[in-house]
Amino acid sequence: MRPTLPPLNALRAFEAAGRLGSFKEAAAELHVTPGAVSQHVRLLEAWLGASLFERHNRRVQLTPAAKAYLEEIGPLFEQLSQATARYGMPRTLSRTLSVNAPATFTLRWLVPRLAKFRAAHADVDVNVETSNEPLESLKDDYDVIIRGGPDTFYGYSMRPFLSEERLPVCSPALLQRVPLRSPGDLREHTLLHTSSLPRLWPDWLASAQIPELRPAAALTFDHFYLTLQAAIDGIGVAMGPTALVADDLAAGRLVAPFALVRLPSRSYCTYVAQEKSGDERVALFRAWLEREGMGS
Repeated sequence: MRPTLPPLNALRAFEAAGRLGSFKEAAAELHVTPGAVSQHVRLLEAWLGASLFERHNRRVQLTPAAKAYLEEIGPLFEQLSQATARYGMPRTLSRTLSVNAPATFTLRWLVPRLAKFRAAHADVDVNVETSNEPLESLKDDYDVIIRGGPDTFYGYSMRPFLSEERLPVCSPALLQRVPLRSPGDLREHTLLHTSSLPRLWPDWLASAQIPELRPAAALTFDHFYLTLQAAIDGIGVAMGPTALVADDLAAGRLVAPFALVRLPSRSYCTYVAQEKSGDERVALFRAWLEREGMGS
């Protein structure tokens, strides 16, 4: 019988981390996150029943046994790479990556950044579908699902990549017509609501210590992106998620008159079925989302 091999993705992560002496540098080489490298190493340690690294501040050091192990398996990766180059088909990742994400997030955050992913990974085609259904209600099979979190779903791995808060936003032109010097001035304005998020304004007004405020008018939309567009068009004041209005604030299309009073909000997370967690395209896309999220 053929001898049992350890998990190959875990072995690959161990080889890179051991050779480079850093989970972070190994993650960059493998196009995954340091957390993924650490998880693979823990999996290999559990499989072997032995510790492989001594953890220090920003570096890791091989144990003596792990060093000897690496000296034996390291050349095997090089041989495998050379054999694949000689006999393998040209490398391609052409199969389409299917992504499901909320509509407003897709329109306002993901789509403006997708060109950067395509520029870095031209061999990965991405198909994005929008939906606000809970993950467990989705009928189709997706490679990557983006939803709020962190939540736990059986059979899925979860990784957060973008955090946000919520605060009032409006167009500069609106402030020129009707100034907002203090939260109490909102009584002179139209407050913009989204039907699926009815508590945003009441909760923010309570945080601003004016829970009884009555605005001049109110408008309610069935989609969040319509609410934000109405704010950009100067119709009223909306509760804006910081991650999804950051580009508008930077460009001056929106302003945040009361930036010090913010509501906490859930993070955006990727959810991937466990059997797809080792897919290279999935790993590339997740790592890219996490780098973009850190820069937002």
